[in-house]
Amino acid sequence: MIQNPILRGFNPDPCILRAGDVYYIVVSSFQWLPGVRVYRSDNLTDWEHCTDLLTDQVDLRGNPKDCSVWAPQLSWHDGLFYLIYSDVKSTRRPFKDVHNYLITAPSINGPWSEPIYLNGSGFDPSLFHDEDGRKWLLNEIWDYRIPEGNKSSGIVMQEYDPRQRRLVGKPIKLFDGTALKKTEAPHIYKRNGYYYLVTAEGGTGSGHAVTVARSLQLEGPYEVDPHNPMLTSRDDPALPLQCAGHGSLVETPGGEWYMAHLCTRPVEGKYAILGRETALQQVYWDDEGWLRLSAGGNTPQIKVPAPRETLLTASGEKPASDKDSGRGRHALPYRFQDDFDGDVLQSEWNTLRMMPNESWCSLKKRPGYLRLTAGESPQSLFRHHLLAIRQRDVHFRAETCLDYAPYTYLQMAGLLLYLNEDNYLYAYISHEESQGKVLRLLRCAGDEVILEPEPVLLPNEGAVHLAVEVRGTEARFYCRAEEPHMKDHPAEAGWQAQFAAQPISFLSGGFTGNFVGIAAHDMQMHQGSYADFSNFHYEGYDQ
Repeated sequence: MIQNPILRGFNPDPCILRAGDVYYIVVSSFQWLPGVRVYRSDNLTDWEHCTDLLTDQVDLRGNPKDCSVWAPQLSWHDGLFYLIYSDVKSTRRPFKDVHNYLITAPSINGPWSEPIYLNGSGFDPSLFHDEDGRKWLLNEIWDYRIPEGNKSSGIVMQEYDPRQRRLVGKPIKLFDGTALKKTEAPHIYKRNGYYYLVTAEGGTGSGHAVTVARSLQLEGPYEVDPHNPMLTSRDDPALPLQCAGHGSLVETPGGEWYMAHLCTRPVEGKYAILGRETALQQVYWDDEGWLRLSAGGNTPQIKVPAPRETLLTASGEKPASDKDSGRGRHALPYRFQDDFDGDVLQSEWNTLRMMPNESWCSLKKRPGYLRLTAGESPQSLFRHHLLAIRQRDVHFRAETCLDYAPYTYLQMAGLLLYLNEDNYLYAYISHEESQGKVLRLLRCAGDEVILEPEPVLLPNEGAVHLAVEVRGTEARFYCRAEEPHMKDHPAEAGWQAQFAAQPISFLSGGFTGNFVGIAAHDMQMHQGSYADFSNFHYEGYDQ
């Protein structure tokens, strides 16, 4: 069986594709880099991270939260991969500053072309390859003139000329949307003479849904499924998978169909701390030619039948059966360990708005350690020197150890729970004039900023171990300091809980999910201020 969600933690807006015998899913990253994470599977059950796109093709510095890379779409035609994506620079009403681009490559691993600018009329672009060889760009159209509420006024289409590497002709309005409104995320699939338009509607929150419409002509008019919406959680707040929507389709070699879609698993039924995740549903075409869930109804299922056929992997080995499947690297429980003893960072790491480079993120300056040179404040949109991984579990523990010698309160380094620049929880080492080296806790929850008044005194020398343990909507931080004489026996120091338990329900909302990571900051921006991290470990407790 396929166990949902197949991609846990912040993995929204999935686009699924089969190229040969391999399935791929790409997801949105927003302000996090790398810009497009790519997962692969040989059987739709076991998924693993295989590569990242948009590493050096985008500059996200200065982009506000919840902007940047939206809803990538991956297609494969005539031996070439096509990636379409939005780089959103601003969403302040009434406008949206959206730049839509195309890159191509002969292999999922590249080399990828330089970005081709397409348009800026709306977000969620996708490319449809018609049977006659013509290519068509679709996107949501944003109408700033609409006075209140929904400004997503439907779906438009324009031809793309690969020889001229630009759009040609005039945009064609395909679809006005339904009463669910907020029509976006268009994909077109052709089957049995019909063009099927699959869109997201209802917004990306609790009202989210998948709408399907069809036409015998590409340019329309499109008839809406009489039982719309085809997939949604909007009518049952008790469902374990909420916010179901933003769907895309794939057909197996055996003729079975599946839909990838986003969902959430609200903690305590209210807080989407893990962000929007990716799930799979088995679907079929009914006698009238409409798309339906194999399980019946229109609500998402936790367990879904795997495809009947067995695909061969690239090595020629059969993938695991349903009975012995480990569900890939997204299986429970999830563990991540980086001891910073290699030449490159592990691929699970993410950064904000800029890729890591030797100038601030080095494995060479002190072998066996990761040296983070301090950047700007935790709220910077330009130089926030943070490395983080997705929170995948409702319950988990993360630990790190750092060697750090701050000499002013303007310098800090440590361990964060981080949703965005307005919402984070930061246990950090700093320096107080009258106390020396200390551990402090800063809570930033929107307009509410709380600095725990009593810092924890630390030895002026020696490494400091920090940990955070999260249980649902509560986090507790721990510290273990190494006195110089304990260097060979650090365990003697023992873990000590520090500060009060912290509610973390505020680390939810927006378009992303919570991350856990390490960082270094220096508001004076003195060159050379740094922290050396010797390890980072994350262990999920979910069952």
